[in-house]
Amino acid sequence: MTEPKGSTQIETDRCKGCGLCVAVCPLELLTQDETTVNIKGYFPAKIKYPKKCKGCGFCALMCPDSVITVWRAEKQRRVCHA
Repeated sequence: MTEPKGSTQIETDRCKGCGLCVAVCPLELLTQDETTVNIKGYFPAKIKYPKKCKGCGFCALMCPDSVITVWRAEKQRRVCHA
């Protein structure tokens, strides 16, 4: 199995569950976590398949609250934190 090309971190306590990141992920790796309610009372986004992340950063760019950070695995450098 190959190593993931990127990783995504979601600050779930700040996520308002708008679903924009879910809609924009080209690999459909994100979903709304309907089993968890965060401290704000929302269903936050979560990563279904973290090992498949390519580090494109679309989710972070789309997030209106800047709660998503995407890292590239090659150098573990920050790609996007909108």
